[in-house]
Amino acid sequence: MGIYGAINSAVSGLTAQATALENISGNVANSQTTGYKRLDTTFSDLVAGGGANQFQQVSGTTFATSRATNTVQGDITSVDVDTYMAINGEGYFVVTKAADVVDGSTTFAEETYYTRGGDFERDQEGYLINAAGYYLQGFPLDPITGNPVGDNPTVVLVDNQPLPASATTTVEYQANLPRVPQTNDYDGSIASALLDSGVTASADIPVADELAFLDSSISGGSITIYNDNGTAMNVEVRYAKIANADVGPPVVLDTWGMYINTDGDATNSWWHVGDADFTSSGALNSLTAGSIGAVNGTGDGFDIASLVIDGSTATNVEVTFSGGDLTQYSDPDGTASSVSLDQDGYPAGELTSVTVDEAGRVIANYSNSQRRAVYEIPLATFEAEQYLQRVDGAAFASTTSSGAADLSGGGQILSKKLELSNADIADEFSKLIITQQAYSANSKVVTSADEMLDDALNMVR
Repeated sequence: MGIYGAINSAVSGLTAQATALENISGNVANSQTTGYKRLDTTFSDLVAGGGANQFQQVSGTTFATSRATNTVQGDITSVDVDTYMAINGEGYFVVTKAADVVDGSTTFAEETYYTRGGDFERDQEGYLINAAGYYLQGFPLDPITGNPVGDNPTVVLVDNQPLPASATTTVEYQANLPRVPQTNDYDGSIASALLDSGVTASADIPVADELAFLDSSISGGSITIYNDNGTAMNVEVRYAKIANADVGPPVVLDTWGMYINTDGDATNSWWHVGDADFTSSGALNSLTAGSIGAVNGTGDGFDIASLVIDGSTATNVEVTFSGGDLTQYSDPDGTASSVSLDQDGYPAGELTSVTVDEAGRVIANYSNSQRRAVYEIPLATFEAEQYLQRVDGAAFASTTSSGAADLSGGGQILSKKLELSNADIADEFSKLIITQQAYSANSKVVTSADEMLDDALNMVR
């Protein structure tokens, strides 16, 4: 091939180095692009014609191809945005693009894309969209079971619809009542620790008897519950000791009456929920129904069919002492100790924020302190991710060579994190120096070959 072959090889070298330069420039330009995967350059040789043995052959031309670095993870940095995410390990977020806006609502394209760019933020419609314009997809979660619904992810939408109120159905109650309650009436005698004799035991407390009742009873704590429409109702509990075993026969058990405030009832100031008997060891022995309470089916609490407080009504509320949570052990202070009340209701709430937890779930947070997991974010993996097709916005599309996306695996989603570009400027500049020198060397070969051709032509002259 001679001089012409040398020129041909040098020109192919110039073309290949130009491709390398193009990749380097693109990597440098995207060194700050979230989730960007750099393209490296691979050079391959094309053997020139010649003999069957290497000593009869000459060096051929070259060509350059781009080499994907999808499996090379970029650095992960912390951020202050609750909906930003990074992937630690393999996998891609499943995303799509907007197609159109119809009647003020966004419609979406059928194509699915994949990206490591996790800078998602909630837009005015409630969709999570990243800086490149891709909308996050996920599996909706069943509000009852919390399990994903369906096999195909849909666009994540967390709208501003308020969370409806939920009525209180159960109040979990824990307390230890003293053996001798130190009421306002207590003067050191056993009799003075009991409910005032002028107040009828095991019955609702009339307004006229309220002061005598308060002086001969102790506080049992308070809690706010909610009725069907989310109205808050303040439940204040008091206990009055009705009988003491130390008085002697025929009394064999300590007995306490449980009461709940009416907060404004014209006739009664306290409702009688029921009575609790305790053994000499301080364990709950039995419960007896009061005017508003019925002993529940398990015998460890009261069912209140209708509770009226300050004109508001809560229905079907269970006060439970399950697990031996109501006891009567000696207490030197003579007050109810270890008091704890917990209930399962809440008022209606407005959406306050959207976050992502470490399990990769989108969480809606409401003004009533409720949190709801609404979507599970899948990660797509591929058998041959180096064959994914690059598309605008640091995203990829699947191809027949990459295989279909598998949504059952992937790495770990990190909330309030971002994966940076895996292109390092220092490395790219080092490549740039080598590429520039190789390009200059190839151009020198062309120049030298041209001079040699001129010498050959001058020989003819």
